[in-house]
Amino acid sequence: MNESARTDPTGVKSPVTKRVGVLALLTAALAMVSAGAQQSTASTSPVAANPAPHPAPEQPLPYSHKVHVGLGLACQFCHTSPDPGAQMTFPATSTCMNCHAAIAVDRPAIKRLAEYAKSQQPIPWVRVYKVLPGITWTHRKHLEAAVSCETCHGAVAGLEAMSETTAVTGMASCISCHEARRTSAACSVCHAWPRSP
Repeated sequence: MNESARTDPTGVKSPVTKRVGVLALLTAALAMVSAGAQQSTASTSPVAANPAPHPAPEQPLPYSHKVHVGLGLACQFCHTSPDPGAQMTFPATSTCMNCHAAIAVDRPAIKRLAEYAKSQQPIPWVRVYKVLPGITWTHRKHLEAAVSCETCHGAVAGLEAMSETTAVTGMASCISCHEARRTSAACSVCHAWPRSP
């Protein structure tokens, strides 16, 4: 049956057409989940790839992890974990200027970087991964346990623009990683419970 036979004269799709559309969406969703499961089992990381596309947020300056990691910069060169260690920081503008006072100084983005440095303002980077409300979590404990950045954040070294490529903020990822490392996955590890009076 062709499409015109499935719509009434007013252009409204019949229930059959709507069901076919819903089935097509469900089939596509199952294919994505299956592909994510295959990708995660092929990977050495218990953290699965993000099953839905998450475009990179617009940042105040273009930054390529691919270029910078390719030059040999380690994650901790730019991202530190100050007390209490809950989040990794964005690099200080002066850290960027250690190189860019002499490298690529004629590029518009580096000129904007120099303006941030001159005004002594931090670059207002947009955080890509966010710890969800109600979660007690710290980068520091994971770093002390020798969990690599790539375990949770994926192949950042290949990204031109940082995006949420893994499902690390999902509870299933945390539980599967803890179980794979034989670490407690009890609810109280990540969720602070109200104390009894």
